[in-house]
Amino acid sequence: MEGGGGTPPEILEESQSGCSLPTGLGANGLKKSSWGFFLTGIVGGALVAVYAVATPFLTPALRKICLPFVPATTKQIANVVKMLHCRRGSLVDIGSGDGRVVIAAAKEGFTAVGYELNPWLVWYSRYRAWREGVQDSAKFYISDLWKVTFSQYTNVVVFGVPQMMPQLEEKLELELKDDARVIACRFPFPRWTPDHVTGEGVDTVWAYDLSTLRGRRP
Repeated sequence: MEGGGGTPPEILEESQSGCSLPTGLGANGLKKSSWGFFLTGIVGGALVAVYAVATPFLTPALRKICLPFVPATTKQIANVVKMLHCRRGSLVDIGSGDGRVVIAAAKEGFTAVGYELNPWLVWYSRYRAWREGVQDSAKFYISDLWKVTFSQYTNVVVFGVPQMMPQLEEKLELELKDDARVIACRFPFPRWTPDHVTGEGVDTVWAYDLSTLRGRRP
């Protein structure tokens, strides 16, 4: 019975051609594929976590006018403290970022408050204040600066951007009392004439006293 137990020609040719996947190789391939999906999931999850934590520090929260978070330099902080020399009363930092201005003012004896729309930065600022031991005199609140009234503060610090300065100038002039001082960093106010200027370049700081500002006007 010739050919009765032989392999059909088409199957033999397929085996010899090497196109059939051995059972062992298929199992290994499935294992590698499973590990690939697993590792991809871990890496993807880690990237999402890093993005969720880091993004609020690197990009602005939603604001009426975009106010990005750019940490103040050591020299800028020193210039702000210089402009606060012999000053008293409460202090507010508008858009307080990571809290370094408020903390520096608290160390100088001020009751200092920071308003920041980004909750991650507010929580981080509270941690920094606690770590520096000034949590009782340095407070931070999550709030849009355009929804806060600043009339109760005698010292105002702002690290602004040009787009917001004209509108903020009007708001502060309406709300602040005559004994208030406004300290602008990086960018001056467009219509006000500063009483004092210190620093240079990006570290320049301008101080405006509301009493003399109003006295200059007819």
